[in-house]
Amino acid sequence: MKPQLYASAYERLRGEAAWSLLTAHLAPVVLALLQHLLYANERVLPASVLIERLHTELGELRAKGRDLTGSASYYVDSWRREGWIERRLIEGADEEEFELTAAALAALKLVSALQTTRAVATESRLALVIGQLAQLAEQTDTNAATRMERLLAERARIDQEIARVSGGQVDVLSDARAAEKLAEIVALASELSDDFRRVRDDFARLNRDFRERIIHDESQRGELLTDLFNDVDVISQSAQGQSFEAFWSLLVDPEESARLEAGLREVAARPFAEQLGRSERRLLRHLTRTLLDGAGSVHSTRTRFARSLRGFVQSKEYREQRRLSQLLRDAKARALEVAPLFSPSQKIGFELELSSATYRSISRLRPHDPVQAMEQPDLGAAGEAEVDLLAIANAVAESDIDFRSLAANIKSMLTEVAQCSIGDAMAVFAPQQGLGTVIGYLALGVKHGDVAPLDTERVSWQGGDGAHRSADIPLIYFLAERVDELPG
Repeated sequence: MKPQLYASAYERLRGEAAWSLLTAHLAPVVLALLQHLLYANERVLPASVLIERLHTELGELRAKGRDLTGSASYYVDSWRREGWIERRLIEGADEEEFELTAAALAALKLVSALQTTRAVATESRLALVIGQLAQLAEQTDTNAATRMERLLAERARIDQEIARVSGGQVDVLSDARAAEKLAEIVALASELSDDFRRVRDDFARLNRDFRERIIHDESQRGELLTDLFNDVDVISQSAQGQSFEAFWSLLVDPEESARLEAGLREVAARPFAEQLGRSERRLLRHLTRTLLDGAGSVHSTRTRFARSLRGFVQSKEYREQRRLSQLLRDAKARALEVAPLFSPSQKIGFELELSSATYRSISRLRPHDPVQAMEQPDLGAAGEAEVDLLAIANAVAESDIDFRSLAANIKSMLTEVAQCSIGDAMAVFAPQQGLGTVIGYLALGVKHGDVAPLDTERVSWQGGDGAHRSADIPLIYFLAERVDELPG
């Protein structure tokens, strides 16, 4: 490939999320946070958990002198917009979940590869290549004679191995070579578990491609539509679907699963396994569960896409999408026809409302105050209303009324007269709390006075705004012989 072609390819890659992550201003910190929060231990986190943990990590990094001015929510939203993390809402879940995108995984794998000094040209890698090539040659050979020769040679080798073991001769790999092979297995298993994210993205892209084909297909019944109407799972029948189906079938096969579990247990118990790092040993210990979880998520995604694609067709929804697509194409074609006749700034006598939002600086926005647009109505005299003593009692419980001063006013009145009403007291002592004074006197009267059930009296007071108000209240008398019942 010519340098120009390489340069063009790399220019396209510069626009990808993986490249932007590696070249970001805070790339070391962002990569570290993404690896710690969404890769090292858990691969998927609810939004609230991710923000809470990120808030804690940001606090520790700031304490170490890192310049991180944004909040946890700000960084999560920024990473999502950059394409480094993805959010999704699982059916039945209470909140959104976040996970790394395939681009972020690729960036982390590249950084990890730069830090690792693992040997590349190893005997185990060469043996893997030779073994896979030999197996491929055998499985694609249509000549029965040569296949028989291979089987006979394999049987002879097995017979020789049985004879050696029966004679007590057991060939065992050295710890160094065994550790090398195990490191290769762990590296391959790690890449395998990381590939699930890319496979899921492939299915999502395939689902979009199928929908676009259905919408833009002019024929009434193309091959794709016919398959979907016949309940054919076109996603599973695709190359990506068949490849994953083979992987899934092997993973969930009872015999193969048992072989995998047995091999993991036996290898983990060998002394050479201790040469692995802690993270590698953890990966090996949880490999089966990791593979099942990752593959299960991909399998569910594939099934959901296949079901939604069939529903898209069988519900006739595709017809409406096809009609809208045709209208848009017609509009574009007509616009191209008249483009030479009109300039973009020329008035054509037709106004079209914007179909999208206009973005403005938040500093230009002014909060709407509904009070400013209200016309003040003329206040008329309100009609008389009955006073509910129970409601007064509830209001007293929620109010801060100076009962001590009110009781002192009543006691002062009763030193000169045998009885007095609330109106008498308010005529002598000006109400200091407006309506609160009236309510306070009523509360004292209900407890320590005599209530005339059928009689009322009118009391007046001046409110805090200077307006004079009046109300009809039950007639209550305070008696000199009960003055000792008053508080204070």
